[in-house]
This record gives sequence, structure tokens and C-alpha cells, in this order.
Amino acid sequence: MTTSTSPAAFGAAAPSTSGTIEVIDAVELAVVERSGFIESRHAGAAVVLGSDGAVLRALGDVNAPVFPRSSMKPFQAIAVMASGVVLRGEDAAIATSSHSGTQKHTDLVRGLLARAGLSEADLGCTPTWPGDSGTRDSLVRQGAGPAPIYSDCSGKHAAMLVACVQNHWPVTGYLDVEHPLQKRILDVVERFTGERPAATGVDGCGAPVHALSLTALARGIARIATSKSSSPFAIYREAGFLAEAVRENGWVIAGPGLPDSIAIERLGLFVKGGAEGIMVASAENGTTVALKILDGNLRAATVVALSLLADAGAVPRADIDAIIPELKVAVHGGGQPIGQIRASYV
Repeated sequence: MTTSTSPAAFGAAAPSTSGTIEVIDAVELAVVERSGFIESRHAGAAVVLGSDGAVLRALGDVNAPVFPRSSMKPFQAIAVMASGVVLRGEDAAIATSSHSGTQKHTDLVRGLLARAGLSEADLGCTPTWPGDSGTRDSLVRQGAGPAPIYSDCSGKHAAMLVACVQNHWPVTGYLDVEHPLQKRILDVVERFTGERPAATGVDGCGAPVHALSLTALARGIARIATSKSSSPFAIYREAGFLAEAVRENGWVIAGPGLPDSIAIERLGLFVKGGAEGIMVASAENGTTVALKILDGNLRAATVVALSLLADAGAVPRADIDAIIPELKVAVHGGGQPIGQIRASYV
């Protein structure tokens, strides 16, 4: 697909308002196989858009709204960038990350806060332990505890705060849905996805999260992933810089050894997982997958998304097979691999 169309040309259509995907409208996406026996099944829905934006494949109900959770971060980062905040490279990547809280991640977050003359105390995200076990163990040895900067969303929050300071918007209450920044984010979401959210809630980190259909989510991610930093339209230039930052700094998006970072670094994809079983992945040619695992478990999400991209011819199957051992999908028994989590849709 191309991104030369004027942003104003994208109208916002209303999605289904019946609620999230019903069990009856879901399909099996993956199974957990142990010793040749299917032990568990993951149902959900998934949509694949081609490089021209047309739906190539729809599994389950892809029109019911879902909360994208952290898969909405690219839209939030673009809203910050479009508000005049220059984010490039690692700074742009940390703004859209769900990071594991390593020292390198938190250094980037602190760098953003310093740009705005703010401190960790200004972060509105929930205090957490870092996801990275080594960093967490180090904190325990030091007698330290959970802190907002270790939240996997702290990069997003720091970027939001920079936008507030730069635009003279209130720092206090920056997570309120009526705050100027949050209104700008909503505008970006609608502009890129072409859909008005069916509902708005509060994400785990405290920021607003907007319910969208999987089709709209895939459309929005595809527009970001295929944007160019040379676009004649300012907002698409920023989207292009973000897409470049993600692909060039995959380690920032999640962390060492984590599925999102592996898929970005090894396959050159634009990938962003979200809580409760959400995954988006876009190939270089714009072929894009958005999926929701209905039980909220992410353990099968990456392998399903990659398999769908391979089926669409967007990524060589051999390249995906090469990274499967690194995606932690092996099932163990007695310390030995005796099965695997695998895609099972038909």
C-alpha cells in the first residue's frame, strides 16, 4: 500500500458496538501439544491485510471491537511526535515500547524526562518490578522496590510528558481522557485506522485505551509501518521516522530474548504485542496481521502472527522456522522438549 493519500481523506466509520469477540465467533488459532497429545487450545480472531490494504484473510469475527492495549502505543507515539516533539532512533522506539526495564531502557526513559525538566516522580504509570530478571534481582539485592520507571509503559509516559511541557499543556492530569494530549491521540487513532472507537477504557498503566476492530487496528498499523520519513504530509513523516526507529532498534521495543524484539531484529518486521492476547505485525511490503487470543494469553500470539504472514507470502517460511526455537514455544517434560505451541488455524 502507499501512504501518499492526504490524511484528511480518511473518514472515521463506526465499528460494531456489540462488545468484544464472542466465543461462538472465535476460531482455533493455536494448540499446545505435549507428547503428541493436544493439551490446550487457544481460540481467537485474526485478520490479514494485503499490501494494498484489502482483507486477504479473516479468521473469526474481525469486526468486533477489542482493546488494543499496548498495540496502541505506535499511535500514541505519533501523536506526541506530531505535537512537535522530535523523537528519533532509540528515543522514538522507547516511546512505543513495552520494555523489560533493563538499565539501557530506563536510561532512555530518564533521558526523555530530562529533556522536559521532569523526574521519575512525574510519571503517572503504575509502580512495578522490571520484567528483566537480572535487573529485578539487582534491585532486590540493593533493597530497592517497584517504581514507575520500571513499568513497561514508562517510555510512553515520559514521551507524553515531554509533549505536555513543550506545548504548555498541564502535566497534572495528562492521562485524563479530556486532556489536550489525549484528544490528540484519539484524533491520530481515528485518522490512521479510519474508525471511531466503540468504547474507551483505562489501560493497565492508567492511560486511555480505545476499542477498535481488528480490521481497523491492522489498517492503522499498516499505514504506520509503510509510512516514509520523506512523506509530503507531516504526520506521515513522523510515522515514517517511528517505523524506521522500531525496525532499527528492535531491542528497545521489548528486550533481549523477547518475541517482539526477536521478530523485529531477525525478520525486519514492525511488531507490537499488547496485553490480553493482542498482536500486530507488519511486513516490509505492508502485509499486516492483527489478532486477538480470546483467553488473553500471549504465548501463542507471535507464532500465529508470523505463520499468517508466511501464508500470505510476506515472509519466507524458512526464516520463521529459523527463529521458532527462540520464541519460547517449546513444551517441556522432565527438562526435555517434548512438544510445542503451534499455529493450528485452517
